[in-house]
Amino acid sequence: MASFFIKQETMVNPHRYCVIMCGGIGSRFWPYSRSSRPKQFIDFLGIGRSLLQMSYDRVLDIVPPENVVILTNEQYASLVREQLPGLADHQILLEPARRNTAPCIAWAAYHIAARDPEASIIVAPSDHLITREGVFVDAVLAGFEFVEGNDALLTLGIKPTRPETGYGYIQVGAAVSGDIHKVKTFTEKPRLELARVFLESGEFFWNSGIFLWKADTIIKALKENAPDVANTFERGAGLFGTPAEADFIRENFPGCMSISIDFAVMEKARNVYVECVSFGWSDLGAWSALYDNSPKNRDGNVTQNCSVLAYNSTGNIFAVNGEKLLVVDGLKDYIVADAGDVLLICPKAEEQRIKQMVNDVKLAHGDKYL
Repeated sequence: MASFFIKQETMVNPHRYCVIMCGGIGSRFWPYSRSSRPKQFIDFLGIGRSLLQMSYDRVLDIVPPENVVILTNEQYASLVREQLPGLADHQILLEPARRNTAPCIAWAAYHIAARDPEASIIVAPSDHLITREGVFVDAVLAGFEFVEGNDALLTLGIKPTRPETGYGYIQVGAAVSGDIHKVKTFTEKPRLELARVFLESGEFFWNSGIFLWKADTIIKALKENAPDVANTFERGAGLFGTPAEADFIRENFPGCMSISIDFAVMEKARNVYVECVSFGWSDLGAWSALYDNSPKNRDGNVTQNCSVLAYNSTGNIFAVNGEKLLVVDGLKDYIVADAGDVLLICPKAEEQRIKQMVNDVKLAHGDKYL
């Protein structure tokens, strides 16, 4: 048994890195997800590990633990250190402002390239659920081999299982290597009718937001397609990997354009590919996604770490903090989330309105309930 683990350790490529992005607020999971403790730091599944910790755990067969880099808002520094106490300071990059994914990924690429010019990187969000982790590992290893041997920007495309309107879609082109195809088009969150066409065609995959590339490839792509973003970090040449890096970021990062990596690079570059995968993926972006991925009782109800007596009630998700007993009658397809000082009762079909509800709460009560 010991020799097996030694063999596995020697197989991990020391030039491979993982960047986990965990700076989001997760407002669609309000009131459980709060600005002080967003969803990525919460143990939603009741297994003793938060979404961030699960994201960290699943890459340890792919990259050395010292090559994992966490990108988060400086507000969450203590939470990251509490949940991942083995990380060194240089593995936690603290954003002084929220500027979407392109500046976030650019900083990580420059930071890692200064440490290792031969680096290749997987970039992953911290709030995804992946149930077939062995398949995930195999897919990522194949992706690393592809980007290390080609001038390529690779995204993982998830085989769709329903006409989902909350995800972006990727249309695949010609196959180039195994499950890897050239990308034809990107489409952002289509209407239901178009999502049905995408599903039936077999040519479209969900955009997972998981990317692989070499550090120098993404830096080159940023320079060519998003020079306003790249120029910020080019001004810091020579400072990355030194004690002066933090001061440079504190002074310059807030001035970056706020733009996603999809708009900044992926939808413009010509060397974009997609690896078509199916490993039990869900973007736990909202309550219905948690409902879909949780065990249900005979009435189709989900209870998240709480006690419920439900009469004539089906298709609901109940999430209640503390020792409170929840008793309901005649409720169908609802979200009931009690976070102590906030009780949310909302039809699952209307959950897209939760972000607007959060905005309304802010206008009415300031940050008290956020």
